[in-house]
Amino acid sequence: MSERFRWGILGTGAIAAKFAAGVEALADQEVIAVGSRTQASADRFADQFDIPRRHASYESLAEDPHVDAIYVATPHSFHHDHTLLALRHGKHVLCEKPFAINAAQAQEMVDAARSAGLFLMEAMWTRFLPAVRTARDWLRAGRIGALRMAQADFGFRADPEDEPKLLDPALGGGALLDVGCYPVSLACWMFGAEPVGVAGCAVLGPSGVDEWSAAVLRFPDGGVAQAACAIRAETPQEAALIGESGVIRLKAPFWRCERVTLERDGRVEDEAHLSLTGNGYHYEAEAVMDCLRAGRLEHPDMPLDESVAIMRTLDRIRRLWGVRYPGEGIP
Repeated sequence: MSERFRWGILGTGAIAAKFAAGVEALADQEVIAVGSRTQASADRFADQFDIPRRHASYESLAEDPHVDAIYVATPHSFHHDHTLLALRHGKHVLCEKPFAINAAQAQEMVDAARSAGLFLMEAMWTRFLPAVRTARDWLRAGRIGALRMAQADFGFRADPEDEPKLLDPALGGGALLDVGCYPVSLACWMFGAEPVGVAGCAVLGPSGVDEWSAAVLRFPDGGVAQAACAIRAETPQEAALIGESGVIRLKAPFWRCERVTLERDGRVEDEAHLSLTGNGYHYEAEAVMDCLRAGRLEHPDMPLDESVAIMRTLDRIRRLWGVRYPGEGIP
């Protein structure tokens, strides 16, 4: 690995641009290459971020010997194939959330990375934000006693004409995989376990994907979590961790939280304001580099087995609603 950590970005959409902007805030990392389906798209993206190496195909990016790791930024339905492509060419991978379409795909990605001795991580950037990590540290320190309940929601009102992929089953559309993965992942991380029971309901749109929904997760220690999500309705986007002796609140929007409070008996006992530096996407990039320089192929706060378990939980929730994507069979 070079002195400056060198990223390749696979895809040129909005999330790719956010990651590229995030890396710009780091002195010891750079985006050195980008790959797209056409040369024109790669050039436009590269011009925006002053990226020297521009590839007209994803295969060409994966073959680039100057790249240390690849950030997979394509739609959900391509995460599996593009991660495997990068791994086959010996590249470490940070794959955008959701990790895959289902748990079977996720497990295949994990098996491939482990077999090749390469780093792989789901890009759940929320876990690496300073305020969210403070909330986790307060919980682990026992400041609200044992965690009993968690509540979180993430909903926004999408314009189907501007963002048709959100409603397209062929691209893994629907609220659950797009934004519902945030509250589900938060709950699993805070409880430190995979749910043993799921329940919930959803409203399916004309295309057959979930447009708004709510799920309840039951954990092995008796804790429960409520996770709501929507792509056709705005929600408060707040999160609360409810313990036996207090509440930790992740202020909206919790998925890019900058302020957390600890409340007891209805009064704020402690709070932390931790503003993001840059746009916040550099924290997960730093996490990848730190692991690789320490010789670790998984990050302890986003381990691969947990990413598979989260996909398993999302599968179980979708099974309740009868939501399936083309070619995947029964989730």
